[in-house]
Amino acid sequence: MTEICFYYREGCHLCEEMAARLFREWPQVAQAMEWLDVDSREEWCARYGDKVPVLTLDDQILSEYFIDPERMAIHFGQSSNPV
Repeated sequence: MTEICFYYREGCHLCEEMAARLFREWPQVAQAMEWLDVDSREEWCARYGDKVPVLTLDDQILSEYFIDPERMAIHFGQSSNPV
């Protein structure tokens, strides 16, 4: 089973921007992803620290800080609503 994880931090404007773009352009991904606050677990905080937001697919990093549209297209198809 494919696991899509969105590592974020409360109050992070980049996290909010990435989440909004995911919901707008790849809604199927946004609806399926697991939301993980990096500050809720020491190992996530140590691994990702200030690199949030991070989007992973089966532990493979797809995007850090900003959406990588080319990588997203490879795994999930072209954006349904490019802006």
